[in-house]
Amino acid sequence: MRLFFLSVLGLAGGVFLAVQAGFNSQLGSTLKQPVLAVIASSISSVLFGSLLLLIISRDSIQNITTTQVPWYLWFIGGLFSVIGIAIYFYNIPKIGISKMIALGLCGQLLFSLIAGKYGWLNLPVEPLTTKRLAGTIAMVAGIILFNIK
Repeated sequence: MRLFFLSVLGLAGGVFLAVQAGFNSQLGSTLKQPVLAVIASSISSVLFGSLLLLIISRDSIQNITTTQVPWYLWFIGGLFSVIGIAIYFYNIPKIGISKMIALGLCGQLLFSLIAGKYGWLNLPVEPLTTKRLAGTIAMVAGIILFNIK
């Protein structure tokens, strides 16, 4: 039951990311500046994230010092987020949301296979199995078919 719930939650997360990409690419197109849309999205993310943190973590917020966290971890995710999101906002009006999401998912899958195999980014090592390779090949083939006119 827990795996089912987490799977549904994962699918919902994908839907939410696709919806935000659609809205924010509209903002970027209207502004004629995808990076400005990234900034607006980031500011609203901070506001909504802070509100969510106050609602769900009122009693469990732990005091940590900045010395317990490597300095780069406060910023590097934001750098990759800005670049990735700006690419989405730039590409969606040009190639369409379905193609961009499919290509983005393919990039995520390929990177996650490699990062998992080698334990990059301090993540758990996940072996590269025949099933995973077959699934990846099927997904890449699907994306190619999806994008052929």
